Amino acid sequence: MSIMNPVNPGEAFDRFVATRAPGSATQPVWTTESGPMPALYLSHGAPPVFDDPHWIDQLFDWSQSLPKPKAILIVSAHWESAPLSLSASGAGTPLVYDFGGFAPRYFAMQYATPDATDLARQVAALMPDTEPVHEHTSRGLDHGAWVPLKVMYPYGDVPVLQLSMPTHDPERLFDLGRRLQPLRDQGVLIIGSGFMTHGLPFATRDMFENNAIPGWSKEFDHWVAEALASGDFDTLANYNKAPGMPYAHPTVEHFTPLFIALGAATNPELAPTTVIDDYQFGFAKRSVQFA
Repeated sequence: MSIMNPVNPGEAFDRFVATRAPGSATQPVWTTESGPMPALYLSHGAPPVFDDPHWIDQLFDWSQSLPKPKAILIVSAHWESAPLSLSASGAGTPLVYDFGGFAPRYFAMQYATPDATDLARQVAALMPDTEPVHEHTSRGLDHGAWVPLKVMYPYGDVPVLQLSMPTHDPERLFDLGRRLQPLRDQGVLIIGSGFMTHGLPFATRDMFENNAIPGWSKEFDHWVAEALASGDFDTLANYNKAPGMPYAHPTVEHFTPLFIALGAATNPELAPTTVIDDYQFGFAKRSVQFA
């Protein structure tokens, strides 16, 4: 059996909850002395994350290397919506189970987070009159948000809001990230959640069973790494011309959240810290942290 079809779904996550997760309860909380929280781009995965102890450790170690944020604002590949929208800010908003073909265990998972009304007000106040923010009353977090956060902050003790992705235009997304940047000084962790390569229509059995890495996945991943290292926004913005395209991203919603995080960086021309740079199912999991 594999993590795509485990004997005991979620067993690795259960072990994590019993062994490592308690460290989150004593994690130091952000203060003004901590300095700005970073902005992240992460490859979020789906329910198989909960059956992959290596991936669980990567995400949890990342969160533990930071102060616990006062709040989290996350943009996911799975909510493309204009005008700009926020998820429901009330405590314990139900989740969105936007996946299929997995065990019932994952559809019963919960991630009840605290009230995020204050963060919603802050986000709305940062937007110009030309881009008002619609606040939903019932839409919860989709799997691009709650799956990684359930590992990174397993007790759901940080307020979380999801912001829709209103466009795939790199400059507009970068500008949106710049408007959000002041939130980092208030202890807000800004996350763009996607997947560095996401060519599901071109996936093979060998990829899912043996993590075989196709050339298009490796080539696109290396191209991104080089462009980020040199602070080359123009190259990144021309992602349609990147090696490995369009196989790496038949549709681009899993790549473009990167521009939100890049825009929220203090100095976007500085190379980010690469935190995760391996592969799962042949897809690049590259995940980076911007100061």
